This record gives sequence, C-alpha cells and structure tokens, in this order.
Amino acid sequence: MKKCIPNDRKNLESKDTGSYPSCESAFTPGTPCCTILNSISEGIFTIDLNKKITFINHAAESITGFTSNEAIGQYCFDIFRSNVCQVNCPLEAAIETKEPVHDRTAIIINKSGKEVSLKIEAELLKNDHGEIVGAIEIFRDVSIIEILRQSLSERYCFGDLISKNRLMQDIFEILPDIAESDSAVLIQGQSGTGKEVIAKTIHELSPRKEKPLIKVNCGAIPDTLLESELFGYVRGAFTDAKKDKNGRFSLADGGTIFLDEIGATSPQMQIKLLRVLEEKEFIPLGGTAPIKVDVRVIAASNRELEKMVHEGLFREDLYYRLNVIKINLPPLSERKEDIPLLVEHFISRLDAIKGKGIKGVSTDVMALLLNYDYPGNIRELENILEHAYVLCKGDIIEKKHLPNEFINKNSGNTPLKAKLKPIESYEVSVIKEVLQRCNGNRALAAKELGIGRSTLWRKMKRFGLK
Repeated sequence: MKKCIPNDRKNLESKDTGSYPSCESAFTPGTPCCTILNSISEGIFTIDLNKKITFINHAAESITGFTSNEAIGQYCFDIFRSNVCQVNCPLEAAIETKEPVHDRTAIIINKSGKEVSLKIEAELLKNDHGEIVGAIEIFRDVSIIEILRQSLSERYCFGDLISKNRLMQDIFEILPDIAESDSAVLIQGQSGTGKEVIAKTIHELSPRKEKPLIKVNCGAIPDTLLESELFGYVRGAFTDAKKDKNGRFSLADGGTIFLDEIGATSPQMQIKLLRVLEEKEFIPLGGTAPIKVDVRVIAASNRELEKMVHEGLFREDLYYRLNVIKINLPPLSERKEDIPLLVEHFISRLDAIKGKGIKGVSTDVMALLLNYDYPGNIRELENILEHAYVLCKGDIIEKKHLPNEFINKNSGNTPLKAKLKPIESYEVSVIKEVLQRCNGNRALAAKELGIGRSTLWRKMKRFGLK
C-alpha cells in the first residue's frame, strides 16, 4: 500500500516549528486531559504540522498494535499505513480547509499486518493565540460491522444478481441445476429486469463456461439482416458478399447463444430457429450444405410468448421447444425490498470506477427511491443513481442531485407515502406484495410475514392499506 509521503521529506524534517507551542504539552502523561483521553474507547492521536505523531491514546495503541513509545515522533503515514494516506487524508484536509472532517472511512494495516476498518473524524489543534499547530484524529474500529454488512450482502448475492425477494431467491436456488443441464431456457420479464444477467449467470455456471456466450438482440436487427447475422452467409449470396462469413450460431459453437427479444422475430425466422433447436444444424444464407453446431439456446422476451401463441403471433412449436425451462422475472415494483441493496451495489460499483468517495444516499432520497414504481425497472434505477453520482460533490447523494424527470414523476405520490420514513416505505411495499401474492388473504399473508393477524391488521390500518 502506498504511503502519503510529502514532496520534500527532508524539508519537513528541518522545518522550523519553534514558533508553535508543542502539542505534547497538552497531552503530557499524568495530566487530566491525557487521563481522560486514555480512558475512552475511541482511538485518538495527534500530529504536528510535519505530520509527526505527538500523542496516541491507549485505544489507538490497541487498534494499531503500536505502543506510544513506538508511535510518537514517527510520521503518521508510517504508523497507520492507510488507504487514505495517499489521497483524501482527513488530517491533511482539516489543516488545508481549516474545517473539521466527519464520518470518513478508511482501512489501515496494523502492526501485525492485518487490515482494520475505521470510521474517522479529524479536527484542528490550535494554540492559545488561535494558530494552527497540528491536528487530532478520532477513530473507531468498525471491522465487525463491515464483516456483518459483507455477510448480509453476500447472503443476497448470486454472481451479479442481487435480491432478497422471495421469488428471486427461489430462482437463485434453482439456477445451478438449470446451468448444469443443457436444456433450452426461456426468460420472461419486463425490459430492465435483468434477463441478460440471468443468461450470463447460467452460462458462467454451466459446463460450457469456457466457450463463448454470444448475445443477439433480435428486436434491434431488421428481419432481412437477422438471418445472415444468425446463420452467416457464403460468398456470392448477395452483391457485397465477397467472402464467407460465420454467423452467431457458428461463433457460439460449443457455448451458449442468448436470443434476446425473440418475440420480435418473424414467422419465417421462427421456422429457421426451430430447425436449429430440433436438428442442431442450419444452412447459411446462399448455401446448400447444412452446418452442424453444438449450441445451448437461452431466449428472452419482454412479451408473454404464450399469449402471442394464442394470438397467432408466435409459432406454438417453437414456443414449446424454448419453454423447456421458464424463468419469470418480477418487475422492480414487486421487489422493492431490493432497492436499498441495489442502491448500495450501484454506488459501490460507480465509486470503484470513479473514486469520488460517495458513501450512499440521504434519507429523503431513499424515501423517493422506495416510493417509485420504475417502469424501466433495474436499468432505470441504475440510470437515476448514475445521474446523481455525476452531480454529487459531497459524499452523500441528496435530492438536488436526482434527475428532474424522476422528481416530477415522484410528485404524484400520495401524502401517506410522502410522510413515511424509508423503513416504513419498505414495510408498506413488502406488506402490499405479500397480500397481493396471497390474493388478499390476511391469514396467509400474516403467516408468510411471520407476524400475527392482529399485528398485520394494525399495520394495514396504520398505513391505510386495504
């Protein structure tokens, strides 16, 4: 881990600080101030303007593993070896801005080489004349909290999928078995619900994971071009076909092909796809000889294919060839308990790329996010958060950072929702979801929620639910 070493260490060491009273005088062992600081559970240390440690209390000794004798007189970055020493040093920020620093997070390497997660605050040290003579940092060990948070996060993660929703958890449970098989899979759900992520997860868990996963958006390619995209063509098949070209099925040989929005294909294309599924072969455009392929097909649609079959818009035989294993993904409006998890995930991912140090969203923002119905589902939530992340200058996303369009749509929320705290909004969404799933049967809903019928009745009355 890199250290935050000043540009000219020699100059720092020789810098004249004689005009400033020593910080050590305020923290001399045996003084009331020193006794009090040594009795509290938070770690505390002070530095002078050269970034040399002038005091360290007992809690800081315990957390870092360094004794007072080992630490005092040393550069703080040599003792704490933190991930914020290189950039975003809270002590440096306090001295430069002349403002206190609150609620920063950091990871240090203790004396034994173990990583320790900390919550940090920093404040200026001044002499009797109001001159800055150093800084003081207060920190506490939050490693246990981080472990518990990570454990909770992992409990609801399956690869790139994140959900605590019961229906999604049921899908997580059967995905390894689906992946292990070689059967066709049909994934249905609204746009933005994560159909492509499900397909990617199935492929990565399957015996075909070392072979390609080829993705085709059937709805984005005109039908006249889709055939050559899927099956390729031979030289001379059309005017500009000057050499043979492999199609997506050839590229996916031995692996998996993901046919997104398959409901947008024409009846003629559906016949050709049926042949691939039944006979494991196809004929390139302009060709005469069939080509054998070993490809697993995963199809997805944001339309109900069964309904399209009844309407004569989709071939029944192809539907049943695809519908060996069906996965129905619920929209985000039916799994609002996932929103806090998704918010944390997307912000963490953005911060890993951009490194702005944004920790989360405010209470008001979370309330708005929980009260929205997301016609664009998870993709829309991700876009909202990315917009806010770009505009946010601090470490917490506020309402002013959200897209105006999103704010305007949220203005139609009922007064009840506006008054709810985020945890209450979440509770309302869960109760509504379970009641809907139980067809309004309160006894079944109460049993699924793990509460008594009278408790459920009181909550429904409180939140104005029918």
